[in-house]
Amino acid sequence: MAENVTLARPYAEAAFQLAKGGNALQAWSDALSRLSAVAATPEMEECIGNPRLSAAQVAQLCLDVAASGGKSDLSADHQNFVRVLADNDRLVVLPEISGLFEELKHAQEGVKDAEISSAFALDDATLKNLVADVERKFGCRIQATVKVDAELIGGVRIAVGDEVIDASVRGKLAAMATALKN
Repeated sequence: MAENVTLARPYAEAAFQLAKGGNALQAWSDALSRLSAVAATPEMEECIGNPRLSAAQVAQLCLDVAASGGKSDLSADHQNFVRVLADNDRLVVLPEISGLFEELKHAQEGVKDAEISSAFALDDATLKNLVADVERKFGCRIQATVKVDAELIGGVRIAVGDEVIDASVRGKLAAMATALKN
């Protein structure tokens, strides 16, 4: 939802600047990922929207649930961030904040996201070689997400940003059909 992204952007940028200043990009990334998973649960969404709970109670509940998986490694800055979000009624946009933070982190680190669609599951060696080839082509580190799409018939389709490399059988058949029509 565009509105949520607009609301989330300043918070993501603030978190990124705070993380960058403290050399804690990965710690913030992990914390935001965990907190966004908590905020996205139906039970937490219900609590966030409950007018009987104060902002402080909702923030503490979110922090308690995030820490319930084991030891609490949320720093004071992470906890204060959650409290600020709760005070401003923005806990609901934590998933968008986390996503925007990851984009900023990847840009800082020179990493691009790639979505690799394959007709069949790729083994580790094949995926490693494919990612290495894509990294050479784009001149940066690649964080790959792989999904199986049987409609490709064979081969792979790789999307990095707005650039797409379609080496699938389906893509080649479509290109041949277009060439034959012309």
